[in-house]
Amino acid sequence: MTTRREQTSNESRELILNAAAELFAEKGYRQTTFHDVAARSGISRGSIPWHFGGKEGLLLAVLERSVARVRDGLADAPGAGEPDFGPFDQGVGAMFALPTTKLFVTLLVEALEPGSPIRDRYVEIHDTLRDHCRRWLERLPLPPGLPVEPLAVALIGAGIGIHQQWLVAPERVDAAEALAALRALVAAVLPPAHD
Repeated sequence: MTTRREQTSNESRELILNAAAELFAEKGYRQTTFHDVAARSGISRGSIPWHFGGKEGLLLAVLERSVARVRDGLADAPGAGEPDFGPFDQGVGAMFALPTTKLFVTLLVEALEPGSPIRDRYVEIHDTLRDHCRRWLERLPLPPGLPVEPLAVALIGAGIGIHQQWLVAPERVDAAEALAALRALVAAVLPPAHD
């Protein structure tokens, strides 16, 4: 049985994680301070290191929770093995609409730095996305000579690139249109379905 104190601690932790995720996505990791997180979350500044040890611990906790949410959001839709685009629309397309996507794109620069504490989390995120895409592609009648793994890498790379361009210049890039074009390209390489 959870005590009231444990419940309050868990609620505070969630408020801090939510605020930090929003701020990291908006401002980046380096520009976000404990003061910012405390002001956004409504939780005292001193509670943050108590829960997470330090700023790096907070960042890792935000990413850990975000990776779990990506996995939950990418649960495969049931399919009958037909070349159905439901999984593309619900999975490959939808993964770029997840609230965590902006966070992942914003923090990518941090992950690329030598010795970055979040590099392994990014490897895990990309592995999760590629695995989901690969499972969907394996159910499709792909043409001979078009290997699943490189195609999954290309689709995930295209989706991330679309999202990055949209974040930088949303007035110039229509992410929904670009994802629809990506979907049309995938459809073009599939042989016609037989009844």
